[in-house]
Amino acid sequence: MAAGETQLYAKVSNKLKGRSTPLLLEPLLAMGFPVHTSLKALAATGRKTAEEALAWLHGHCNDPSLDDPIPQEYALFLCPTGPLLEKLQEFWRESKRQCAKNRAHEVFPHVTLCDFFTCEDQKVECLYEALKRAGDRLLGSFPTAMPLALHSSISYLGFFINGSPADVIREFAMTFATEASLLAGEQQFRVHFWIFSQVPGHGLNLRLKNLTTASFVSHCSLQKYCTVKPCTKQLHLTLAHKFYPHHQRTLEQLARAIPLGHGCQWTAALYSRDMRFVHYQTLRALFQYQPQNADELTLSPGDYIFVDPTQQDEASEGWVIGISQRTGCRGFLPENYTDRASESDTWVKHRTYTFSLAADLNSRKDGEASSRRSGEFLSQTARSLSSIQALQATVARKSVLVVRHGERVDQIFGKSWLQQCSTPDGKYYRPDLNFPCSLPKRSHGIKDFENDPPLSSCGIFQSRIAGDALLDSGIRISSVFASPALRCVQTAKLILEELKLEKKVKIRVEPGLFEWTKWESGKTTPTLMSLDELREANFNIDTDYRPAFPLSALMPAESYQEYVDRCTASVLQIVNTQLQDTGVILIVSHGSALDSCTRPLLGLPPRECGDFAQLVRKIPSLGMCFCEENKEEGKWELVNPPVKTLTHGANAAFNWRNWISGN
Repeated sequence: MAAGETQLYAKVSNKLKGRSTPLLLEPLLAMGFPVHTSLKALAATGRKTAEEALAWLHGHCNDPSLDDPIPQEYALFLCPTGPLLEKLQEFWRESKRQCAKNRAHEVFPHVTLCDFFTCEDQKVECLYEALKRAGDRLLGSFPTAMPLALHSSISYLGFFINGSPADVIREFAMTFATEASLLAGEQQFRVHFWIFSQVPGHGLNLRLKNLTTASFVSHCSLQKYCTVKPCTKQLHLTLAHKFYPHHQRTLEQLARAIPLGHGCQWTAALYSRDMRFVHYQTLRALFQYQPQNADELTLSPGDYIFVDPTQQDEASEGWVIGISQRTGCRGFLPENYTDRASESDTWVKHRTYTFSLAADLNSRKDGEASSRRSGEFLSQTARSLSSIQALQATVARKSVLVVRHGERVDQIFGKSWLQQCSTPDGKYYRPDLNFPCSLPKRSHGIKDFENDPPLSSCGIFQSRIAGDALLDSGIRISSVFASPALRCVQTAKLILEELKLEKKVKIRVEPGLFEWTKWESGKTTPTLMSLDELREANFNIDTDYRPAFPLSALMPAESYQEYVDRCTASVLQIVNTQLQDTGVILIVSHGSALDSCTRPLLGLPPRECGDFAQLVRKIPSLGMCFCEENKEEGKWELVNPPVKTLTHGANAAFNWRNWISGN
């Protein structure tokens, strides 16, 4: 290698040290994945962890477009947070209820700074660095208050941003665009050189391995640069777009009711989307579906499906042809298993820069570890804390983990499950392996289980595997609260057993966490096991605990507002009485609790009743929501649960008599 080439090699290698691109790529390449598909997986998952990229690759193993060189599209938005965001979301819900859905409902509240542009997968980290540089450069001049002026026309309603604040925001967008374009040119060379010099024989390197360093530099110079166009037009936050003209007056009245005096932290957020499906409809799977034919798609609740309305000629009535976001595969699916989703539901958030948070760092002691978790760029003054101090600050945060119970027997065997497993004299027997081996004793016999069913055998397994995963995650459970429903108390006990805490941590039964009684069958509340019955059945119950909502106060067929108020009072008492213990509070309840017990902590109003009911239907067994207290900002936040979700398929009953030859 010539002297000039040797110096160039050393310079590039030094610049690569500490960069996350190789660090994220290496474990994927070590597993045998080509460079180009590994980079595509990282870009599609927001370049957060190699584990998420690996899961994406496994999901797309049969994706026919996996090797296609199709980059993601990226956009930079300025997004409100805090009280203003809550009021805007309230406007979103009310405008949709009163005036039907319009184009603004497809995307979250935002101001567009740089409209969608393409960026090759190996250059994405340049966008992150450009965001940080632009934010740091404009941090001192970014407006502390954003003047919003309402503008209305026959097809548009929104807030305009004018004057010097708008000039600063445009300068921020221009700085980001300039930095992104410059950095992308450098990164094109760096990443290709790293591939060329470090991992011969992988993916993209197949066409590079015989190049000299000089010819490699020439090769890189021919690659496309990343072109970012900042917004130079009127800055605006859209409230409604392409609505019916007769709704204009109502929308204006709703918009004028938005209090603009509320505090707001503005966050610059970088999002990406799959450019192939920009003009497609987006569907969300509500139920699981197992294909009956080779040309059908597998559906899991929460899957997103892209559907081209112009390509549905082959589909029969009630069916559509779509492409699964989770797998990349194309096929038929039953339309009534899905619901329309918003356009932005499938977008991936990559990085954010919160201006007021970064500006406050000189007076606040945020550690580097917590800044990485929140995904926000912090200025250099915050990085002076030692890793030990950062760890202590993280441990001191109070957390609440809300978990839905495991699979219940009647969920599989229907309302008549009790008749299937009881003898004429009222004794229990096991007609199927998914029935539990035994039932606990109850004062009024087996009939009391009818409206208070136990976990199935699969539900017991689900609970244990979730508990084992929580043990591996290393989180510290300090207290456990459970709905009085047997299935919830069982789930809590099984999780504690896997955590090796069944003797140390007692279960506190809180009736305020019980299911919305309107959803319970009968005109009276179900007969639930007493604390004494639970203790006799070997449940470690805290009999000294005084619940926030006594069992006798549960009303049959309560209203939605009564249910929400009950859950709010219960979860706030649970959190506020745990002043001295900063471990994780585990709440084991029903699917509805993942919404009704977290929104009060987050300071969010209750959902509309119809939206709430639709949401709860999608929550699987052992579904989890994890709330963490942010003491510095005086609020709670939803963060990633400590363990992954549990997904599995159905297993139908089998009758061997139908298998006899000739029958």
